[in-house]
Amino acid sequence: MPDSNIRRALVADSIARWVIIAGGVFIIISVIAILFLILHVTWPLFQSTKAQPVQEFKASGSQPAVLALGVDEYLETAFILDNTGSIRIIDLETEQMIDQHRLYSARQDSHATITGIDSYDNYIYNVQWSDSTFTMEAVKTVVSFEGSVRQINYEFQQLAAFPADTLLGIPRQTVARQSPEGGITKVSLLADNRFHVTQELAETNLFGITTTTTSTYFIEDELPGDIATFTLDHSGQTLYAGTTNGYLLRWDLREPDVPVLLDEIQAFNDGRTTTALALMLGDISLVVGDETGEVSIWFPVRSPAHNNQRKLHRIHTLTAHDSPVIQLLPSQRHKSVLSLSQQGDIHFDHMTSGRHILTLENDPPVQLATLSLRSNGLLTYTAKGQAVLWKLENPHPEASLKAFFGKVWYESYDQPEYIWQSSSGSTDFEPKFSLVPLMFGTIKGTFYAMLFAVPLALLGAIYTSQFMYPSWRKLVKPSVEIMAAIPSVVIGFLAALWFAPIVEGAVIPIFLSFIIIPLMALVAVLLWQSIASQPSFKQIEKGYEFILIVPFILVGVYLCSWLGPLLEEMFFAGDFKQWLFEELNTRYDQRNNIIIAFGLGFAVIPIIFTIADDALSNVPRSLSAASLALGASRWQTVWKVVLPSASPGIFAGVMIGFGRAIGETMIVLMATGNTPIIDWSIFNGMRTLSANIAVEIPEAPFNGTLYRVLFLSAVILFVSTFIINTAAELVRQRLRKKYGRFQ
Repeated sequence: MPDSNIRRALVADSIARWVIIAGGVFIIISVIAILFLILHVTWPLFQSTKAQPVQEFKASGSQPAVLALGVDEYLETAFILDNTGSIRIIDLETEQMIDQHRLYSARQDSHATITGIDSYDNYIYNVQWSDSTFTMEAVKTVVSFEGSVRQINYEFQQLAAFPADTLLGIPRQTVARQSPEGGITKVSLLADNRFHVTQELAETNLFGITTTTTSTYFIEDELPGDIATFTLDHSGQTLYAGTTNGYLLRWDLREPDVPVLLDEIQAFNDGRTTTALALMLGDISLVVGDETGEVSIWFPVRSPAHNNQRKLHRIHTLTAHDSPVIQLLPSQRHKSVLSLSQQGDIHFDHMTSGRHILTLENDPPVQLATLSLRSNGLLTYTAKGQAVLWKLENPHPEASLKAFFGKVWYESYDQPEYIWQSSSGSTDFEPKFSLVPLMFGTIKGTFYAMLFAVPLALLGAIYTSQFMYPSWRKLVKPSVEIMAAIPSVVIGFLAALWFAPIVEGAVIPIFLSFIIIPLMALVAVLLWQSIASQPSFKQIEKGYEFILIVPFILVGVYLCSWLGPLLEEMFFAGDFKQWLFEELNTRYDQRNNIIIAFGLGFAVIPIIFTIADDALSNVPRSLSAASLALGASRWQTVWKVVLPSASPGIFAGVMIGFGRAIGETMIVLMATGNTPIIDWSIFNGMRTLSANIAVEIPEAPFNGTLYRVLFLSAVILFVSTFIINTAAELVRQRLRKKYGRFQ
């Protein structure tokens, strides 16, 4: 070869080498970049909450006393309510008063002051006046725009007014709630430790005429101790109370004049006093603060000891204070609660995730606090008369390792569970972001698919490479490889809409096929061995044996379809699915793991088959020839010589098929019920991590908690695949080192 040709060849080799190196490096960089991208999106889930003081101003002097605060959702204005009933509106930028309003008691000519106040739900106040009258007041913010300029105005509405009742005396505490239908429930705790209830029920008849009926009554139940504090749910239908000796009480007030005591439980064995009560968003969970500074969450749970009636049960314990809890503020945005202690410390915790969001320790100590409606701002009032506005950055309070990977006791559940349920139709929904059912579904679907695919693919590869006649092998191998070109969406479509209904009507025949068809194949093999020595069959001895098996398999299929209905009628009263539900309490879903085993297995078989066939075919013929020369049979040669030598390649093919199955999306998305449950039963479906991403991502708000949790799912898939591939490569290298010397 001339020197110029050699130089050109060397240059071409050098270019090719650098192109390959550059391509490999680019692929590695791309993979690492993808990992960092999904980690970048996921990381804010675990970042701590930021609280930044943005404004501080003088709220009042020594008189009058400040009783309540409020701030709008844009953190531009605030209002301050003092004991004279005056509400001052403050512009937070200029710290100037821009408006003022005065509340009035039920007696318009009275100069009464406020002696007690209770707030709930978007700045609605229960006001007890010094002249023994009682009113319900609502403070609302109204946002309007003039061009691009935002205007925030306040509206004040007196929802109800109750005159003084001289017969009852001055109540120790009064709480009232207005139901969505307009009815009002007022409960007063009297000096003699009795509750007095007034209920105004609004009813609208068929003609659109609304009538109001009023009922008043006492709760005469014998109480286990003195009432320390109490509260009502938002509809006014359930009354909760805590005593000075550690009891929690709950009454059902839905039937006027007939209060029903639902709970009387010793919540704290040490007899501690309950100092604060509040209901979380949704009115299911009760927040309890006590004199030791502990904050706990309670809600009704089915109790076997009480005929499965729902009884209050302690569910969560949040971050404790060092002094008694004096105020509880549930967020109106999510399942978080702010607690204020007597020493002025503030804790902010999320109920479901158990995440401690924030701790604020002020000097001077905080006496009052309020959250903005979007929980993006906190307004506090200190002992020195200063009001401090804090801006809160807390976008993902629902996120925690416990919420993602641990059992969580969700509202209305009877025990802790692994649940994935990202959304609901109501605004007070408790998001359930457990990834465990999705990880389990991924493993379950992959396991059943590999259980179906691996034996067929490996046995097929062994037969085609070692036993089949070469001309047949040239036809069969490309045909199987073409199966890999079928789009997964087509496989999923056929599995869901064509194959699933067939399986639903032939469950018993399919189970029988796993017994009868292998038996028929074994009969065919035994028959072949008995006649193979005959001279007339010598010409088809090598490579054509499978032709004899085909009729036996067809006969096996016929026997399965014939025996199936007979056995179903005999043992399952003609309905296997009904028997399954009644006897084993297992539902049969049309799109279940049987469908996944066939559908996903069909997609995986070509990959495993092709790689295993190539590995087996590349074993040097000298090894098998030597084995046969020593007197071993063809099967002994395959089992003892060929398979060990090809084991690294076979193992690599199985692991590549495993990776294909674990990351598959469209087949599992279309061919399962997409139910995120933890159950090994083959008769129900599941939801995998990849399918969950495809289902949820179109509805996930950009950069919201759900959006980032889906990226966390991608991280888990990425990392798990990396670990599996790394372990597989280590095993493959050991196999190659062990058996490679024979090649």
